[in-house]
Amino acid sequence: MSSGPDSLPLFSRGNGFLARAVVRPAQAFMHRDVSPGLMLLAATLVALVWVNSPFSDSYTHLWEEVVDVRVGAFHLELTLHELVNDGLMAIFFFVVGLEIKRELVTGELRDLRAAAMPAFAAIGGMIVPASIYLAFNAGTDAATGWGIPMATDIAFALGVVALLGSRVPPALKIFLLTLAIVDDVGGILVIAVFYTGEVAFLWLLAAAGGLTLVVVMQRMRVRWTPIYVVVGTFVWFATHESGVHATIAGVALGLLTPARPLLTGRGPLTVRDRPTAADAAAAGVELRERVPVVERLETLLHPYAAFLIVPVFALSNAGIQLSGDVLVEASTASITLGVFFGLVVGKTVGVVTFTWIGHRLGLPLPRGASWAQIVGVGVAAGIGFTVALFIDGLAFDAGDPLLEQAKIGILAASVVSALGATAILRWAAAPARQPAPPRRRPDRARLTPEPVAGA
Repeated sequence: MSSGPDSLPLFSRGNGFLARAVVRPAQAFMHRDVSPGLMLLAATLVALVWVNSPFSDSYTHLWEEVVDVRVGAFHLELTLHELVNDGLMAIFFFVVGLEIKRELVTGELRDLRAAAMPAFAAIGGMIVPASIYLAFNAGTDAATGWGIPMATDIAFALGVVALLGSRVPPALKIFLLTLAIVDDVGGILVIAVFYTGEVAFLWLLAAAGGLTLVVVMQRMRVRWTPIYVVVGTFVWFATHESGVHATIAGVALGLLTPARPLLTGRGPLTVRDRPTAADAAAAGVELRERVPVVERLETLLHPYAAFLIVPVFALSNAGIQLSGDVLVEASTASITLGVFFGLVVGKTVGVVTFTWIGHRLGLPLPRGASWAQIVGVGVAAGIGFTVALFIDGLAFDAGDPLLEQAKIGILAASVVSALGATAILRWAAAPARQPAPPRRRPDRARLTPEPVAGA
């Protein structure tokens, strides 16, 4: 049989075509900063269209399907919606914990002075929105949702900034990222402290014991990943049974993950002149352990969190009835107004005001950023989609009209904030127009015809 290119099996040639036509474009899409936000937007639109279509009953029935999980003596019964919010979102918050740990040890939060300004701005971006929300809802049943407008959606906010490319200074992007991470820390604390019901202390003690076991295994240099998966799953289950929201287990495990390399040597990998398979495997292990576990896990899990977990969460939580009666009722509901103005106005005022105060106290502004651009970032911080929906689901029970009215406020505020931030940041980055030079008046002497000789 000929070995030329035309004799390649059809399957192999198909793989080459698929790689060029599908796999490589997909990989390029996943590496764009704007892509997670686009996936989240697509899932949200699908949920909205689905719920407002003739097939809306199938949406409700799907997420109410019961999943029965049994592992030995442990038994857990959750609806599909609860499995997404309590299970998949625990992995999402685990990735958030990894990001926070990396930033604290080797990233922007390591330098206290550099992190002080966005952290201070984030505090303002949490206090002011919660205050505005309570101004609308204090003393009502909706008051428990005060934590909803405190959140910033990292994927959407960074996606808006990424769309503007080089028009936004790199230091301002880091400012927004650090602000959003500190905002996540605040949101996690709010969930853990204020949105936890009755606590079963024996289960909570069991979860603490599991976390302690993780630390002990790290000190003993146990590196077998499956054992950490088993212990981590037990920590999640014990936290869920304790009454503390199970996503807190994900954050705790992320924060306990080592952020420095297990091997710190800088020399070349050593193998024999004629390496065996064992040598190659050992070299691979050595190379892998020179990369911090935090970075390895973040690289592994971030695509799943950004392109699977968060879109599925949006699909299961963003289904909002948008009929005329519902919108008219929501437009005057105090909870909708509190969420909307808390995110759109409160985030902007809080971030900008606390940034100004921090600057007056001597903290450095992002290099190359103007105050107009800081206002744009403050508006972008009002895109509080994912975590805001998450806290909304913790504050109100399914079927409660307040839950849906808050969702409408979150959706409207996120759209307005995204459009407003894009417009402000584009305007702030536009070069100043130079005044047009004055038009020269024609020289009358040159327009006068020269006398003709002999005339």
